[in-house]
Amino acid sequence: MLLGCAVHDDTQLAAYLPAPSYSVLMPFPAAVAAPAKPRPPAPLGLVTSIDNITRNFNGLVGVAVTSIDDGWTASNVTASRPMPQQSVSKLWVAMAVLDAVDRGTVRLDDPLTITRSDFTLFHQPIAALVKGDAGYTTTVGEIMRRAMQLSDNTCNDKLLRLVGGPQAVRDFIYRKQLGTIRFGPGERLLQAGTAGLQWRPEYSTGNAFAVARSRLSPDVRRAAFEAYVKDPPDGAAAASIADALARLHRGELLSASSTNWLLATMGGAKTGKARVRGAVPPGWLYGHKTGTGQDLGGRTAGFNDVGILTAPDGRSYAVAVMIGDTSRPIRERQLLMQAVGSAIVAHHQPSGSSFMTGGRP
Repeated sequence: MLLGCAVHDDTQLAAYLPAPSYSVLMPFPAAVAAPAKPRPPAPLGLVTSIDNITRNFNGLVGVAVTSIDDGWTASNVTASRPMPQQSVSKLWVAMAVLDAVDRGTVRLDDPLTITRSDFTLFHQPIAALVKGDAGYTTTVGEIMRRAMQLSDNTCNDKLLRLVGGPQAVRDFIYRKQLGTIRFGPGERLLQAGTAGLQWRPEYSTGNAFAVARSRLSPDVRRAAFEAYVKDPPDGAAAASIADALARLHRGELLSASSTNWLLATMGGAKTGKARVRGAVPPGWLYGHKTGTGQDLGGRTAGFNDVGILTAPDGRSYAVAVMIGDTSRPIRERQLLMQAVGSAIVAHHQPSGSSFMTGGRP
């Protein structure tokens, strides 16, 4: 038995030795994993505020706030339900690329060329920079900044192909154990499917996609929309997103340099100024990523804002507000997000103080 144990570190030696023969007279007890350390309870006042904010909103909403410093999570009852991410999923593409940077297979200053064949649909401001057949050449880092800060769909799908496609991002999510977070097939297929269309390359230019979508029967569009909202292939739970952002900030997902690069990039986001950011007071910082889906009959398949809110004293909170389906006006959705941000600020206690705890973790 001791011989068998001794050769495990030397595969060549083990190959030349006969397999040990022994029997177990008394079985060894199975190893018992140490129980996970329970999280501290969330502040009662913040939990109550989130409940009140979401309970009176007519729509499917998931809200989660995780204290990066203390580890508690305040959430509403639907925070564990997967909701459409839309462009929030660009976060996982960026993390997968930075993970490749950490492994040495990609560099932020590697050249990357965008051509017309890379075009997707909807928001793709980089298309204006593509001139002629030569395309537009810049760096991986710049393409990622555009994807994260401007929510450029073409930049995001270019990075997705660079890193190995949707499965590579799913593998990253699985390897890092990020929880209830799915990753869809990329912008082209996701948006076409949500509309009830099969993707065609010509949809990437002009208004061809909108025209093709408008020619579909209302029943086809409604069925596709309902199917997507009910079971989104890019669905993610607000609680899992908040936890992942907290782990990112703590340096548990990427190297220190990649973590700092991504957090700084999120801090320069240009989208969603009237969402959570609209309630961020002077002295506080908010780095984030928004996501907005297609509309049908006044409903939107995903209206989201997730990020990291940092107080003047340096204490930080990971925030995820996911509106999966609602017919409420856009302004009311924005105000709900701002109310969540205001609740965090109102219940924040500076370093050296403590929250009044209690309520649902």
